[in-house]
Amino acid sequence: MSKPVRSPSRHSNDANGTVRSLGTSYRGEQTLTSLAEESIARDLEEADEEAIQDGELENGLEQTNTQLERAHLGEHSMAGYYRRPSYMAGGLRPFLGSQQPEYIVPIEQDYEAAINEERSLLRDNHIIPPKHPRRRDSETRASVSSMGRSLLHRASVSAGLSGRKRSQIDEAAIEDDDEPGETTALLGNGHPVGRDPTAPYGGEDDPDNITKKWEEAVLEGKIHTTWQRETKFLARNSAPLMLTFLLQNSLTMTSIFTVGHIGKIELGAVSLGSMTANITGYAVFHGLTTSLDTLCAQAYGSGRKELVGLQMLRMVFFLWTICIPIAIIWACGTEILSLIIPEREIAVLAGQYLKVLIIGAPGYAAFESGKRYVQAQGRFAATMYVLLIAAPLNMFMHWLFVWKFEWGFIGCPIAVVITETLMPILLFLYVRFFGGMECWPGFTRKAFRNWGPMVRLALPGLVMVMAEFLAFEILTLASARFGSTYLGAQTVLQSLSVITYCLPFPISIAASTRVANLIGATLPDAAKVTGKVTVLFGVIVGVLNVIILMAARYHVPQLFTNDQDVIDLAAAVLPINAAFQLVDSLAAQMNGLLRGIGKQEIGGWIGLVAYYVIGMPISFGLAFGLDYKLYGLWAGPAVALGIVSFSEGIYLYKANWHAAADEAAKRNAAG
Repeated sequence: MSKPVRSPSRHSNDANGTVRSLGTSYRGEQTLTSLAEESIARDLEEADEEAIQDGELENGLEQTNTQLERAHLGEHSMAGYYRRPSYMAGGLRPFLGSQQPEYIVPIEQDYEAAINEERSLLRDNHIIPPKHPRRRDSETRASVSSMGRSLLHRASVSAGLSGRKRSQIDEAAIEDDDEPGETTALLGNGHPVGRDPTAPYGGEDDPDNITKKWEEAVLEGKIHTTWQRETKFLARNSAPLMLTFLLQNSLTMTSIFTVGHIGKIELGAVSLGSMTANITGYAVFHGLTTSLDTLCAQAYGSGRKELVGLQMLRMVFFLWTICIPIAIIWACGTEILSLIIPEREIAVLAGQYLKVLIIGAPGYAAFESGKRYVQAQGRFAATMYVLLIAAPLNMFMHWLFVWKFEWGFIGCPIAVVITETLMPILLFLYVRFFGGMECWPGFTRKAFRNWGPMVRLALPGLVMVMAEFLAFEILTLASARFGSTYLGAQTVLQSLSVITYCLPFPISIAASTRVANLIGATLPDAAKVTGKVTVLFGVIVGVLNVIILMAARYHVPQLFTNDQDVIDLAAAVLPINAAFQLVDSLAAQMNGLLRGIGKQEIGGWIGLVAYYVIGMPISFGLAFGLDYKLYGLWAGPAVALGIVSFSEGIYLYKANWHAAADEAAKRNAAG
């Protein structure tokens, strides 16, 4: 018995029967994509065999046929490339601008959003009528009718017609005005026969008609955009991302705010403990789960939704296995940190912090995997809803344990562990009661098989994330060599950098999304407009951050600690931190635009050279060689960010965006 075709119309099968997504070839690297396809193909084969044995093949065919009934997409359809800004990116501040490769497997919600976007652009370019044309048409008719009456009235007076004849002429004019004629089509925006001009968009808003008109308009070069429209798009899509990142970063910031007021030793210890947890644990979870961005999306696109949950289950069990060596490292945290940190008391407290965090590691791993599970289904806001509950509760528990119950420093990691354990539970409740259970396969032994492709696909993401986390953590470890005061001031400065980055980074994500959609639809000129608006946004946000930090340089450090020495040192170094906010914001936008045109590898290489080849040597040379200490440490990142923003800006200015659109079209046409 032959196997049913499992791929919807936007996919193709190669000679080996492997499902290939046209979307993933857009900017994905073929090696990584083939790994994902290998994993999904194995799962599909196993699922087909079980379906045949269980007599459920007919249901699978019906599900596939339903997907195949989707409208056929044209070469330039935005729906074939559309994606929305992801709420899943984030975590702590990504130093290299989040350069992970992005794989596009459009899902049903994305197609609906893409059709809406196409309809909106067609309307703005006057190719279809506006959404509410009735009022405009009626006003036009009333104006024409009134003009006609006036002209007829004057004519009748001059001709000496009687009142009766004049009334008959007026009635005839009104009747004729209600019937379509040669001029009516012009006044009615040229509505085709059979369309209702009083309906929304003149009755031309059905998906088939939108797809047809979109293809024609793109080929004829009629689709254009404006800076006002792109400004509105970036503002609308980046605002909720800003809230999400602020909430997510508040989970760590709350610990620093709370413990910092106990003393500078505790402030340094919580910074050192969280930094060690990041680089040895959380960064590992973030990096490995990036493979689910591909695997879950590919599984969803295969037509067998239960495979999405299967991929998530595999990752959860894999990460729980990884938790064992992580727990051993955290349990030995005091001994390890004592070899690096000269002050034994800070190392002891940081070690205690890590020991408590061991309990919350499995919950954090499950949450990171669950985020990708809901994202694959297009439920991007699920994380935000979870954080809206978890973040305030985390703040309350920090106050309750550290200050109200007077548990002191140890109350901080206890609050963190409870929050990390609660977050996957909240996410499960969202899936259970608000949507997402259709992709849940139940617990199955298949989750312990076929780990090979998943692990191989996860390793590049792990290397990428570790490179991003490592840069800031090196600065933290280096500052600890100068004593607790410098470590405390470094904690304040790094925390401020994380907070301020919550403004430009979401804008870069929205810009990346918008540019990718326009490039995929072969509209490079429109994408350039988005790019210009994005750079302007970056300048505005960067200048705003500079002004705020400089104006509040003596007040902001007081939010983190009561120790006057730490406050004075942080305020003294803060101008350097504030000075690179502009280039930091611009670098974020440049990275986003590079991702949008499919050249994220350019940003990755520039970032690696700027930070590790140029920035780090400057930091250590000035800090230890010339004894500038904390001033020198922060000089390196400032120089590196300037190099990144300038170099990537030059590349984007000289890049051929039309060629990028052609390359994307060729890759997708080749399948």
